[in-house]
Amino acid sequence: MQGTAETEKIILGIDPGTNIMGYGVLRATGNKAAMVTMGVIDLRKYATPYLKLGRIFERVTGIIEAYLPDEMAIEAPFFGKNVQSMLKLGRAQGVAIAAAIHRDIPIAEYAPLKIKMAITGNGQASKEQVAGMLTRMLHIDEKDMLPYMDATDALAAAYCHFLQMGRPAATHPYHGWKDFIRKNPGRVKG
Repeated sequence: MQGTAETEKIILGIDPGTNIMGYGVLRATGNKAAMVTMGVIDLRKYATPYLKLGRIFERVTGIIEAYLPDEMAIEAPFFGKNVQSMLKLGRAQGVAIAAAIHRDIPIAEYAPLKIKMAITGNGQASKEQVAGMLTRMLHIDEKDMLPYMDATDALAAAYCHFLQMGRPAATHPYHGWKDFIRKNPGRVKG
């Protein structure tokens, strides 16, 4: 009896940041997921926000070239009281999204509450709780854990996307601007 070949999908997760940006890569095969890698992009040594944005584009593009993800899941910025912080975070997120669009990778965006809920069952879970659940669910060895929770937050975004796959109402990834316009004619003017 021949088995059916399960499709494999590589998912890149991004936790946007202006000082530390996390990334995580998952390999999804059927209903199983495994961590491929996770890490951080340390932006603290760059003097201007523009140098940081350039570095984000370079590094995310490099990660895409190295792991060839089929899809990208990115954490949406949460709404805070500091408008300048929100603007900086939105720019960082936008540059990471632009790197994926540049490589025609579909993008799904998830609110932090949704990611935490998907991983822990609690939308108010701490970063440590999310990291702890991921180590158990993905069988990550303690020696492979990083001191930065940004990496596990990015992996959590990828795992949240994995859990949403196959659920039709989950997200609407876009394959570039033309696809976005085609799927959202009422949201685009001109």
